[in-house]
Amino acid sequence: MTFTKTPSIALVHDWMATYAGSEKVVEQMLAEYTDAPLHVLFDFLPEAERGMLRGHEVITSWLQRLPLVRKKYRGLLPILPLAVEQFDLGKYDIVLSSSHAVAKGVLTRAGQLHVCYTHTPIRYAWDLQHQYLQESRLTWGVRSLFARMILHYIRIWDYAAAQRVDVFVANSHYIAQRIRKAYGRESVVVYPPVDVEKFQLCYDKEDYYLTASRLVPYKKVDILIEAFRRMPEKKLVVIGDGPMYKSLATNLPANVEMLGYQSDDVLIDKMQHARAFLFAAEEDFGIIPVEAQACGTPVIAYGRGGSLETVVDGVTGRFFAEQTAESVKAAVRSFDTEYETFDPDEIRAHAERFNPARFRRELADVVERSWQEFQDSRGIPPAPTGTNRRNQSFAPISYSPAHFESSCQPELQK
Repeated sequence: MTFTKTPSIALVHDWMATYAGSEKVVEQMLAEYTDAPLHVLFDFLPEAERGMLRGHEVITSWLQRLPLVRKKYRGLLPILPLAVEQFDLGKYDIVLSSSHAVAKGVLTRAGQLHVCYTHTPIRYAWDLQHQYLQESRLTWGVRSLFARMILHYIRIWDYAAAQRVDVFVANSHYIAQRIRKAYGRESVVVYPPVDVEKFQLCYDKEDYYLTASRLVPYKKVDILIEAFRRMPEKKLVVIGDGPMYKSLATNLPANVEMLGYQSDDVLIDKMQHARAFLFAAEEDFGIIPVEAQACGTPVIAYGRGGSLETVVDGVTGRFFAEQTAESVKAAVRSFDTEYETFDPDEIRAHAERFNPARFRRELADVVERSWQEFQDSRGIPPAPTGTNRRNQSFAPISYSPAHFESSCQPELQK
């Protein structure tokens, strides 16, 4: 009998500029697939954060050599599809992409399996287009028309690119719904990794509330500040920097303290001792509320998006129904009356379900089963020995999408 060779794997990510949520996913992919090179459009990751690459080879596109790309890369959206299609991945058996923008659009041949871990369909091109145009002051005029034409082109390309993917993996059921809406494709859900060991349980809570995020409009930090303006007896601490920092800091109420960007040590300390963590965004998943829960800190969150999958109402936190100051105020008041019922140990136990080992195990299971199904569809028998996933074999297992829904994350369904 003739056996196939050990499958080779290439990793693809949009770009490396900061060590944020999607990069934490890539870090765990690199830990799982130790021989896989990483392809990115450009790599400007600070030296202090490059340990996440674990010594892997990083292959960049021609965009890396463009002048001013480091400062102006957000304006390169129209040419990103062209750039990502120039990666030559033909020598690999499996392509595993991590995509919140264009990484899903790499070109693969018929004999390759492409598994795409999707953080989100391109937000500003799909369901958040109108919000993006309003926040960018592009609702009318020639510049607005130009922006709308570009986004229209991006949607056409993005839909076509999504049809090249063999298996979609969504980072939440919320994103699975958006993938279905935008691309007409089903997906397997594997929640992203959260480094819960870095955020240790603390019982010593103090009398302040905390929020932490990049200060951009969709994070809705402004409504949190306004809510606490109406509750002068309560204190809010805001950690984070961004385009809205100056406007938010103007006319700040006396009971709100803005600390700007802080190191991880300061953030963790504030999370551990906060009475509760506030989260007002409609996020795809939202890693930071899970980090807060790992500290045994309850979360008061907007009850839409990924928060519905990471916060258990009445057990690990509370939801508010609308992105308004009044709704936040009502939720904080309600939380205060029930504060003693929230158990830090139970909150911590819930957060531990999102640990990195669980992510690597579930993602590897999807890749292995998808590869076997892919091989079976081509009439190729399985290889008997190791792969570049820590020298473990791809076992001859059949699967269906329904199987993944029930088996990849049983503990998270409790």
